[in-house]
Amino acid sequence: MSDLKLRIPTAEVFEPLLKPARYKGAHGGRGSGKSHFFGGLLVEDCLAEPGISGEGMRAVCIREVQKDLAQSSKLLVEGKLNEMRLGERDGFKVFRDAITTPKDGIIIFKGMNDYTADSIKSLEGFKRSWWEEAQTATGHSLQLLRPTLRAEGAERWFSWNPRRKTDPIDVLLRGTDTPTGAVVVRANWRDNPWFTSELEQERRDCERLNPDQYPHIWEGGYVAVLDGAYYAKSLNEARKAGRIGRVAADPLMTVRLIFDIGGTGARADAVSIWAAQFIGREIRAIDYYEAVGQPLATHVEWMRSRGYTPTRAQIWLPHDGESNDKVYDVSYESALKKAGYDVSVVPNQGKGAAKQRIETARRLFPSIWFNEETTHGGIDAIGWYHERKDDARGIGLGPEHDWSSHAADSFGLMCVVADNVFSETVDHKQVIANTFKAFRRQHG
Repeated sequence: MSDLKLRIPTAEVFEPLLKPARYKGAHGGRGSGKSHFFGGLLVEDCLAEPGISGEGMRAVCIREVQKDLAQSSKLLVEGKLNEMRLGERDGFKVFRDAITTPKDGIIIFKGMNDYTADSIKSLEGFKRSWWEEAQTATGHSLQLLRPTLRAEGAERWFSWNPRRKTDPIDVLLRGTDTPTGAVVVRANWRDNPWFTSELEQERRDCERLNPDQYPHIWEGGYVAVLDGAYYAKSLNEARKAGRIGRVAADPLMTVRLIFDIGGTGARADAVSIWAAQFIGREIRAIDYYEAVGQPLATHVEWMRSRGYTPTRAQIWLPHDGESNDKVYDVSYESALKKAGYDVSVVPNQGKGAAKQRIETARRLFPSIWFNEETTHGGIDAIGWYHERKDDARGIGLGPEHDWSSHAADSFGLMCVVADNVFSETVDHKQVIANTFKAFRRQHG
């Protein structure tokens, strides 16, 4: 152990991370000092590590993808060495792709996507791993790393700006079942006692010029809307107007269940269902459901458990609702009718159907209300739903087919159905009005 004594100031928010723990995490927005804290702690641990055995600290700084060292944390660690005035006389030496530390220790910088189940074994004996930008970590990469660092006193560190609550790192360290003894803190710009005036100006500019993304960028919130998403502007306006919150179902009104059909089996697309009530010219989204690879009986069970029974609910299916499931050889339409439901199949809208749904949804969005507690999964999805682009040619290629598209498809279909219902209501009222006018003309 080095005799050198350092005084390293630490923001109060990070103090829980100073004690030994097998898993340490710091998540939050820009300007919090997360990276600087872990960079300084790594240097401190490398300086303190050489003990009786004389073996130095082996550490790896990780990103999911690292094409070159410019994308790594190496420059930050070098900066910490300079701040602490540590160099070769203290056992630290900077090389092109690594930093050696006291007593033959080493810090290396790697991309996890370069490792395999065999090559990851080269990290056995390492006692520190620091995963920067951990929101991009894949489940596979985490599974490779976790059992590898098993030396006594080994620690795994993670710093990240949260993106989605379903991202592997958030499931691991912020989910319902976290590793034993894990210490995780949330840190934002206001927790940083060294927050500069330049950063403060950047923060205020972002709040003013990019309010949609500000909560994610600076406050460490999950991405509510993806920059450039089809419904980004509409969702933000709905939230500002208070149309995303608590919306109670009307017990006397019909519940409309609008489907996007997936299939049965592990590789099938997701089935998504929006439950809504059309009241006046308002669409009240009261519930959302999604499942992958489950039989139709599972979806029906969910509907009944929520009170959406055949006497209270009507179902709308996309045009493929007439087609048979590949596993059970029965169509959704016939099976749901057999279960007692009133089922309508929306005709094929033809070429450009996705674009038509998006345009209809955007037009009707000011009349949509969301019960946030039961539709948050669907809200997250439509906030992410975006266009696939050819960056080389600078052109759009239509909606990206990813995890969000199933919820977005049923959402768009819900709006198409509502538009038709509203039009029929207007036509019906016009017929009544015309009949009344004719009656008055006849009878003076």
